[in-house]
Amino acid sequence: MTVRDGPRLALGLVGALAALKLLLHLSTTGTFGYGFFVDELYFLACGEHLDWGYVDLPPLFPALTALVRWLLGDSLFAVRLVPTLAGAALVLLTAGLARDLGGGRFAQGLAALAVVTAPIYLALHGLHTMNALEPLLWMGCAWVVVRIQNGASPRLWLVFGLLAGLGLLNKHSMAFFGAGIVAGLVVTPARRAFLSPWLYLGGLLTFLIFLPNLVWDVAHGFPHLELLANIRADGRDVPLSLLQFLGEQALMMLPTALPLWLAGLVFFLADAEGRRHRALGIAYLTILALLLLVARRVYYLAPAYPMLLAGGGVALERWTTHRAKALRPAYVALLVATAVLLAPLALPCLPPETYVRYARALGIDQPRLETHRLGPLPQLFADRFGWREMAEVVAGAYRRLPPQERARAAVFGQNYGQAGAIDLFGPKLGLPKALSGHLTYFYWGPRDATGDVMIVMDDDRETLEGLFEEVELAGRVEHTYSMPYEHFDVFVCRRMKVPLRELWPRLKRFR
Repeated sequence: MTVRDGPRLALGLVGALAALKLLLHLSTTGTFGYGFFVDELYFLACGEHLDWGYVDLPPLFPALTALVRWLLGDSLFAVRLVPTLAGAALVLLTAGLARDLGGGRFAQGLAALAVVTAPIYLALHGLHTMNALEPLLWMGCAWVVVRIQNGASPRLWLVFGLLAGLGLLNKHSMAFFGAGIVAGLVVTPARRAFLSPWLYLGGLLTFLIFLPNLVWDVAHGFPHLELLANIRADGRDVPLSLLQFLGEQALMMLPTALPLWLAGLVFFLADAEGRRHRALGIAYLTILALLLLVARRVYYLAPAYPMLLAGGGVALERWTTHRAKALRPAYVALLVATAVLLAPLALPCLPPETYVRYARALGIDQPRLETHRLGPLPQLFADRFGWREMAEVVAGAYRRLPPQERARAAVFGQNYGQAGAIDLFGPKLGLPKALSGHLTYFYWGPRDATGDVMIVMDDDRETLEGLFEEVELAGRVEHTYSMPYEHFDVFVCRRMKVPLRELWPRLKRFR
């Protein structure tokens, strides 16, 4: 098969599935009190401080966030539009990948359906984070590799370079996919690509796009590596054994989709037709091995699965062409039924109290990513509650200050969620922008604050009395459904004993 004589894209079917994906996320944005997620608050704050790098992320997503905010505002609906569109685009791209692998209408539709129904994509595309863009960028690169193997011009390596460069500016884990593709090319006949100058030009383009962020990282002493080391030392992430990690992969992609993406892996590695694209199968195994070695966080492998779903769709279409054709509708029905059953675990489509009962009856809940103590809700849902109420408690303390103190008061949060909530909701409540030593907030410094009057969130009186001459309890932050560690006291502190700028280096918190 060449690029010119492949199957047609089943645009009507695939378009309908992409529209369904779009509708699922649009219809569940802001329902039942689920508000901004903690990371979204941070990204909105980063978008107000554009730079070539941040402690825990590259510059692309904050820049995109700033653009969205400028064009559409900062409503929850506006902020969530980018990940929603990225999800719909991933459906189309996965179907297109299946088409270029030789798949007809059934293969394309099945691969697209698997993207729509996968719990991990329901979760990722419902939040404004760089994780929503990552699968799209990885699969754009995979599509380029397939097109070149199908006979397209090697000039497409420039497109690969562009996408890989943007991928690195979005999230550094794009390097895992790049390493996987290199490994796949080296150990398969596709290694002839190394004879083309276009591959090296594509690599150079990737480097040039990524270079400004690399320079920033070097200039700041690679803070992301410091952060990762601190996280490992603190034991923040839930440790997973090999079997647990693999089991979570099956759950996040939908248990009944396991035969589909395994078939895709077999298709790439062993099928007579699919072996032309064996580099993709090797790439998946390489990425899996790297993650098992360095970062067993469940969702880190999620961007690699659409190519397996596309290959699996092609394989199942071919394997069921004759006698087993009746299995096709049965398998589709099984996928849909399982997806409907498990969707509430990933998509905020139930009121919180109903979700708690549903998860308990089902005997399954969201995978735990971190070791924090939980309340009624899993962390992915709990971290969407309590932020506006937190800002209102702080605003109440701020308004009770005498006018002369209010004019020079600062607000300090212990983490980027607290500070980000003040930055987003505070202006309408009359609050100044927040200070924090957490992650990139540390680099933004104390600004004009002197420490003469500070409203401090989430600290204890004993510690604060060592820093200030006067400490007054001013309020309490609690929410039924928020994370327990976001239940805390708010203090008004006066007359800092050490100048704030002198104290600031001690407030650094990269964890």
